[in-house]
Amino acid sequence: MKAFAGGQAAAYKMFETINREPEIDAYSTEGRMLDDIQGDIEFRDVHFSYPTRPNEQIFRGFSLAIQSAKTVALVGQSGSGKSTVISLIERFYDPQLGEVLIDGVNIKELQLKWIRSKIGLVSQEPALFAASIRDNIAYGKDNATDQEIRAAAELANASKFIDKLPQGFSTSVGEHGTQLSGGQKQRIAIARAILKDPRILLLDEATSALDTESERIVQEALDRVMTNRTTVIVAHRLTTVRNADTIAVICRGSIVEKGPHHDLLRDPEGAYSQLIRLQETSRASEGASNQNKSGRKSDTGIWLGKQSLVNQSTSQRSSRDNSSHHSFSVPFGIPHEIDVQVGCSKNITDEIQQEVPLSRLASLNKPEVPVLILGSVASAISGVIFPIFAILLSNVIKAFYEPPQMLKKDAAFWSSMFLIFGAVYFVSLPVGSYFFSVAGCKLIRRIRLMTFEKVVNMEIGWFDDPHNSSGSIGSRLSSDAAKVRGLVGDTLQLVVQNSATLVAGLVIAFVSNWELSLIILALIPLIGLNGWIQMKFIQGFSADAKMMYEEASQVANDAVSSIRTVASFSAEEKVMDLYNKKCEGPLQTGIRTGIISGIGFGVSFFLLFGVYAASFYAGARLVEDKKTTFPKVFRVFLALTMAAIGVSHTSTLTSDSSRARSAVSSIFAIVDRKSMIDPSDDAGVNVEPLRGDIEFRHVRFRYPTRPDIQIFEDLCLTIQSGKDRRARRGERQRQIDSDSAAAEILRP
Repeated sequence: MKAFAGGQAAAYKMFETINREPEIDAYSTEGRMLDDIQGDIEFRDVHFSYPTRPNEQIFRGFSLAIQSAKTVALVGQSGSGKSTVISLIERFYDPQLGEVLIDGVNIKELQLKWIRSKIGLVSQEPALFAASIRDNIAYGKDNATDQEIRAAAELANASKFIDKLPQGFSTSVGEHGTQLSGGQKQRIAIARAILKDPRILLLDEATSALDTESERIVQEALDRVMTNRTTVIVAHRLTTVRNADTIAVICRGSIVEKGPHHDLLRDPEGAYSQLIRLQETSRASEGASNQNKSGRKSDTGIWLGKQSLVNQSTSQRSSRDNSSHHSFSVPFGIPHEIDVQVGCSKNITDEIQQEVPLSRLASLNKPEVPVLILGSVASAISGVIFPIFAILLSNVIKAFYEPPQMLKKDAAFWSSMFLIFGAVYFVSLPVGSYFFSVAGCKLIRRIRLMTFEKVVNMEIGWFDDPHNSSGSIGSRLSSDAAKVRGLVGDTLQLVVQNSATLVAGLVIAFVSNWELSLIILALIPLIGLNGWIQMKFIQGFSADAKMMYEEASQVANDAVSSIRTVASFSAEEKVMDLYNKKCEGPLQTGIRTGIISGIGFGVSFFLLFGVYAASFYAGARLVEDKKTTFPKVFRVFLALTMAAIGVSHTSTLTSDSSRARSAVSSIFAIVDRKSMIDPSDDAGVNVEPLRGDIEFRHVRFRYPTRPDIQIFEDLCLTIQSGKDRRARRGERQRQIDSDSAAAEILRP
């Protein structure tokens, strides 16, 4: 009943999703497919608001025509609707009113997968999947050859840095491309778009998140791609759109100005001219601020000592920092980062999952000891009732051989006893379940808090390991922590209950006849041995299945978090195939687990009936020798049989308990790991006041996940605080003033 209830609750949400009919169905084969596409785009009186914000109107009668093979740039303030244009062309959304036309045909009439195959999208933050560089580029075209992938990479200015990687195109990019810099990710995304060979190219602020050097390289790649294609550019930096055929200024969902760059500049009060002045003013004030901070070139406060940076980049940075608009780099070479997924540093990234004793888990449940005691008492009461059933039943059978008057009296008594014990069982079992559930749920909450606290205090290098991806960590926090309840909740309750059953059964049996009890007792360990072997088999399968499910979970996590990329490249089927392959392993493991469980459970019952046979035979011989009586034989047999059934029932929980033990090991592997850079650690010196001087002294460094690549050999770098620089400038200025005064006095 528990399994059916849990399955029914889970299935409700799943089938609610499965049965939902999407308004824009990527799998639909309906719609027109044109013989050829020119690339003309037209927005005709479009009204649109996002489904999650229906009261906020983005477009009110928006109209725009884009001719084929032309480049149109969309500029304007944030929130004006520029990126919404991109979303409507890709048909991520449909307008409430109006039409979006491609080659004069309403985009709703075209087959969705076909039209998306003609459109290429490069976003500000390119979405890469946790796969190799080759696989990421191959999303642009089904069954692409290595030659086509290399050609696309060369056009995107990406082949040079890829060839420098130890594994070349086979190098894994990490989760969301975290092992690559921002410029490298962007060039791979461009290569993916080039491989698609789209007739319409959409660039949604493709270079706004890059530093100057990376922007120059990426812009060169984009200029190659834009040739002879209909291109729509969304940009904040107006310097990148000067060469566009048409520039459209959008304000609050409407086009307020449109034309080439030079034509728009003729109106000094126009919206475009005002945007340029605003950006120039912003850059000028920023430049003045930087000038005040840095002084003259010789007074930057940056001093380089002995270092070996030849052919090495001094601006290596993690991909998370590459999205910054402001970055510092010393121009000794183009930054490049290299990812080597094999041979990770074991002392940094590897977690050794060891068997966690149940005593440690129990220690975490100490605050719930009173609750556990009450639950144990209730479960013990319900467990004792089964052996007592042996006494009741043996006495009922004995009563049938008594005279009618005695039979009637005994039948009434023992029947009432059945009702009483039934009522006790009716109360004790739910009470025990309730108390163990309370303890289990509080334990889950405590473990989740401990694990999450440990995760957020881990050093950054720990997250670079693919095994510590967001999908894997999320799985541990959600499903693994929940599985721990299997040990504290139902399993622990059943263990207490069956332990009470076993003890009570042995006591009743030995009091009735110790000789027969010893004979039967000698056979019961066979059932326990079978359960132990079964549990060991299933534990191995559970560990393998857990790892496989985490891999499948990572695929799903990547697909959902990058759903726009999946949709724009019509990669739904490719993602589904990959997810299906990742699920095949757990499927086979589940089948093997089912077979082992079925065989083990069957053997348990076979041995149980073997014990029955031996018990009746031994009991008959003892009655024949007048060493016991029939009621006592029946009482011993029933008492030990109930105990054996309890042990057999426990063996059916080996699958759940093995999964729970595997989950416990996975959770405590995180909890027990000591962060190498722990922000929660209060140890260390506090410098008050902090001046801000920074110095690198003979630094040698490699990333934990890339131990074969030496980033810094012997870096020496000093960055002085702004206060010191201002003091030195003031001292120098006073010296200049003093020299000037002296020169004026001594002048003839």
